[in-house]
Formats: sequence, C-alpha cells, structure tokens
Amino acid sequence: MPEPDSSPRPDPSLKPPLASIAVALRAERLRAGLSLTEVARRAGIAKSTLSQLESGAGNPSLETLWALCVVLEIPFAKLLAAPRPQVQVIRAGEGPAVFSAETDYRATLLAASPPGARRDVYGVAAEPGARRSSAPHLPGVVEHVVLSAGRALVGTADEPVELHPGDYIAYPADVPHVFQALEPGTRAVLVSEHH
Repeated sequence: MPEPDSSPRPDPSLKPPLASIAVALRAERLRAGLSLTEVARRAGIAKSTLSQLESGAGNPSLETLWALCVVLEIPFAKLLAAPRPQVQVIRAGEGPAVFSAETDYRATLLAASPPGARRDVYGVAAEPGARRSSAPHLPGVVEHVVLSAGRALVGTADEPVELHPGDYIAYPADVPHVFQALEPGTRAVLVSEHH
C-alpha cells in the first residue's frame, strides 16, 4: 500500500504575482514591437485576456503564461521577477566602473539604454530659490540626472532626493517631479528617456 502523500498542497486562494506579471508582459511586448492583438494571436489566447493581464487583472494559468513567454522569447522567470525600482540613486564613487590602464580615467555605467528608447540630453544650470516643478510627461518617460556642481533636491514631487556633485538619480517623469537648487552655481546633466 503506498504511503500517504504528506507534502503540502498548494493553497487555491493564492494568486500569482499579478503586478510583476503585468509590468513584465507589457515591457516585453513593447520591446518586441508587437501589438496586443498579435501577441494574443500567436499565443492562442483572447486579446481581452492579454489586456487584462497587462492591467494586473485576471487569474492566468501556467499554460497561458508559458505560451506568452514563448511568443515573447523570454524566460518564464522574467514574468515573476520583481520590477526594477522606479527611482534609482547612485552616489558619487559608486556603481559598476571600468578603469583605463593608460591614464587616470574611470567610466561608470549609470544607466543602459533600453531597447526602443529615445533619449534627449540637457545641461541644467540652477540657482537657489523656488522648486522647478514639472507636470507629468507622457507615459513611460524616465528622467536621469547627474549633478555636477552644487546641491539639489531632485526626483518625484512626493519623494525628492538630495544630490551632491557626482550623484545620479533616475525617476519616473510621468508623475509630478521637481528640481530645486540648494546652492549657488548648481549644475547638472538631465537625460529624458522616451519609449
């Protein structure tokens, strides 16, 4: 007589991490340059099902998610990985760096350009005073700022970060955001990334 199976049973009330799945599916579909209709057709699912999944709704089966991974040519784990933080700060002297063997030179990667992105680069000169408040830009816009001189509060309006020379920040610019110089002669490079 076989022994009873004492392994724990899955809890049917547990739901998959819908937020992670939604973010990953949309990002990977856009990366692939495919419409909702085309991805749904290739995966053999209804367009409304894919739309629900990208909005964080529904209760996707393993088979549905697997079919979407095959169409998008991504590993299954990519759907379950936690999304990257929307705000990223790299302090001066931190970050992955490579050094020259011939001279005193260091290059630090602050942000790699994602596929399909367009970036505009701006020089910023600001003096102390009122905050420069910006209304939300188009959906998906991200701003990157490297402070080169002075001191400033930079980032989303509800959680700006104080930056010092050499500090880097990336934040969503499709929400209200600010730049406020805290010292005379504040200078920065701002990169606006559009998808």
